Parts: sequence; C-alpha cells; structure tokens
Amino acid sequence: MNCIIVDDEPLARKAIQKLVYQTENLESIASFNGADATREFLAKNAVDLVFLDIQMPGVNGIEFARTIPKKTLVVFTTAFHEFASESYEVDAIDYLIKPVKLERFQKAVEKAQTYCKLFHNDYINSNIENITDDYIFVRADRRMFKVHFSDILFIEGLKDYVVIYLENQKVITLMNIKTINDLLPKFFFVRVSKSYIINVKKIDSVDNNTIYIGKNEIPIGNIYRDFFFNEFVTKKILNK
Repeated sequence: MNCIIVDDEPLARKAIQKLVYQTENLESIASFNGADATREFLAKNAVDLVFLDIQMPGVNGIEFARTIPKKTLVVFTTAFHEFASESYEVDAIDYLIKPVKLERFQKAVEKAQTYCKLFHNDYINSNIENITDDYIFVRADRRMFKVHFSDILFIEGLKDYVVIYLENQKVITLMNIKTINDLLPKFFFVRVSKSYIINVKKIDSVDNNTIYIGKNEIPIGNIYRDFFFNEFVTKKILNK
C-alpha cells in the first residue's frame, strides 16, 4: 500500500516518514506542505492513503479531505484532540495525535490496509438479507454470515462499506451506514456519528465526546450528541 504525507511542518513530515519506514507493506511516495501541491499530485497519481495534518495555512485538512478521491483513504494527524469528531464526518478512517507512537500508527495502517483491499476487490457485491427478531444474515466474501444483534459491538461505515464489529470477528459488507441503520432495531442500536452505530448494551463508559466499548473509542458526532445523551444516558443515571 502506498501513501503520501501532508503537513506544513517539516519535522512533523519527517516524524511520519520515520514511522512509515518502520511499518511493513507501506511505502511513502511523496510528501507535501499544503493542499495545492497535494491536489495536483492526486490528480495524476493513484494514492492509497494520505496522512493529513488538520491545521495548515490556507485550506485546512478537514476542508481538503472533502475533495480527496473516493478510493483514497485519509488518516488525520494533529496535535489537537478537539477535531476528532469532526474528522470522522469526512470519512477519515483514523485520527492520530502527535507525537504519534509506532504501535498506534501501525494500528491505523492495519485498518487502512483492510479497506484498501476492499476497494480493489471488484467482485464484492454484498448486503444484508433475512432480518428476524434477533439476528440478520450478512452477505460478505461470497458467504452468508449469521450475525446476532446481541453479538454486535458497533458498526463503522466508510464510504460505501460497513464493518460489523463482533467480539472476535469483523464482517465487512457493501452497504452504506444509513441503510443498515434503518434496518437495525432502535431499542438498543443508535447512530452516534456519521460513521458509527453502537450497541448501547455494550457501552463500558462514556464522556462528552467519546463512547468506550472494550478497547474501542467511538467518537460522538455533534449533531447526534443531544439525542444520544437524552435517550440513552441521562434517563439511566442513578440519582442519589
């Protein structure tokens, strides 16, 4: 998988480049200090993954991400936590806080590699069929997977795909997140951002911006926050 690095700080570009060198099956093919040169490069070259800074002069990273080709994945790199929920609204697959640690970087790359394989597999034609009271059948990789609602931790959407996260398995299918959200039972599934649906029964803890399910951190989108807290948190608070 190839990648490019976009950051207006030379030292930050070098830091990401070093992490790329330490990661198998990842090749850096260019680096840029702003959106204009990056846009010209993307118009002429196929790029799998962009490591993109958010705060840059001129067009910032989130604005620029909206213009990146559909099959090019984006991982944001920034020194600020407050952009996390907004970053997932533009289909970023991950959000790395500087200084980025190697283990965290490689986790983001692993996730990107999964999606990259999907985008290059033209045979995939998957969806959800046979919805019952407590399970669904999901077409994926030419098979039908029986998925019990009670086993779903959360669902992540990226462009035209959704990933159903179970305890020990991920099921990936060709479907947008709005479609699957309309099919799921609303009494314990809730959409909490443009990119995520969570099973409220699997929540371990929550703060104002993040839902924690096991080791997974699910960002809460601004337009979904009030509904989630009003319907699934505030009503359940134990008053002394």
